[in-house]
Amino acid sequence: MDLFSISDEQLADEAPLAARMRPRRLDELVGQSDIVGEGTVLRRALERGGPSSMLFFGPPGSGKTTLARLAAAETGARLVQLSAVSAGTADVRAALTAAREARTLDGVRTILFIDEIHRFNKAQQDALLPAIEDGVVTLIGATTENPYFEVNSALLSRCRLYRFEPLSVDEVAELVERALKDTERGLGRLPLEVESGVTELLAEASGGDARVALNGLEAAVHALDVKPGGETRTITVAALRDAIRESPVHYDRRDAHYDTVSAFIKSLRGSDPDAAIYYLACMLEGGEDPVFIARRMVIFASEDVGNADPTALQLAVAASRAVELVGLPEGRINLSQAATYLALAPKSNAAYLAIDAALADVRSRGTLPPPAHLRDGSYRGAAGLGHGVGYKYPHDFGGYVVQRHLPEELAERRYYRPVRGVELRRAEWLGATFDGGAKDSLETADRHNRTDPERP
Repeated sequence: MDLFSISDEQLADEAPLAARMRPRRLDELVGQSDIVGEGTVLRRALERGGPSSMLFFGPPGSGKTTLARLAAAETGARLVQLSAVSAGTADVRAALTAAREARTLDGVRTILFIDEIHRFNKAQQDALLPAIEDGVVTLIGATTENPYFEVNSALLSRCRLYRFEPLSVDEVAELVERALKDTERGLGRLPLEVESGVTELLAEASGGDARVALNGLEAAVHALDVKPGGETRTITVAALRDAIRESPVHYDRRDAHYDTVSAFIKSLRGSDPDAAIYYLACMLEGGEDPVFIARRMVIFASEDVGNADPTALQLAVAASRAVELVGLPEGRINLSQAATYLALAPKSNAAYLAIDAALADVRSRGTLPPPAHLRDGSYRGAAGLGHGVGYKYPHDFGGYVVQRHLPEELAERRYYRPVRGVELRRAEWLGATFDGGAKDSLETADRHNRTDPERP
């Protein structure tokens, strides 16, 4: 359990390349410069030997475990590692007891690194709180999932949160080149040649995961059966493609779910069909429910396209129904058709704003009675109450007639404000001008009624 006792010399030659190439000093760390680069708060804290408890949040292979080990090495602390996948409350208590003894007897501080900390339940997470507050341990928790969803708020409040980003293509390429040249821990002792494009392919196919890149490189080397002092072998692009097969897909159903669908909707709203299709592909490849995706597009069709293009809602509903009928993989084509149409459609949120504005009035002022001439006049005695009296039947006036429909208190309120596309053409037909909340020129609309009875 105590990893501080594992020396670099004990890393056997048969250990995975990714393990052998772990940085031993902060200066060797590649990536995450915003977190631990020169001059950052964490870098200064490590150099002073007094980091606070932390949570590292980010995708696999981005350096979370490596930085935890470097934190212990830089500060001279004991490093105790637990995996929340296999450890229980008893393991946590044993680690805390050992940390108290180390501090009391030897004056040694302990860094407790818990990998996949989001897998601990509430009781297990709560068991850490007193030790963190008393300084018995400095906690470093690592998680691939959003800690705001998976980690107790009490634990979050006691830790600094650092979000790790996937390594860039250049950063992964740097690590690959380092592994190829390193004669002590890497592949530099082997008679290897590297075909042009190999490093770039590894870097791009890794998905920002250094472990994936180094494992892929090692697999390609093993396939060559190359030995120190033996015949020179060449790592080819073709052999590497066979070794790495497919790029990893990082898509957790909590964090990536919300982030990716948000990017998808915002790409549709931004009229970018290429980005929309990319995020659609991410969701499909990540195992997202296609019915959920279709449902979101049905909402989008009314919320963000609306009557600027009424066909958008019809297409979104049709795509949703098609996905239910045919499923995947064929349903991806229906989703793609709907996504590209919605991205290219003219945008209007007028219907969305209209209903929310009307609901706000209803909630603040209650349901106001309609004008008397709009009330039900079909029953005996209704006319005596003035119900229906003076109502103008639009069909008797060519399909449109000027009369008040809103309650008197709201007579000047305008909820629906057309902005573009079909809705604007229809508003122009009415001769309605929406300016500062006032609907002008109803007389013009009446003239349209008399001179051009064919409505668009």
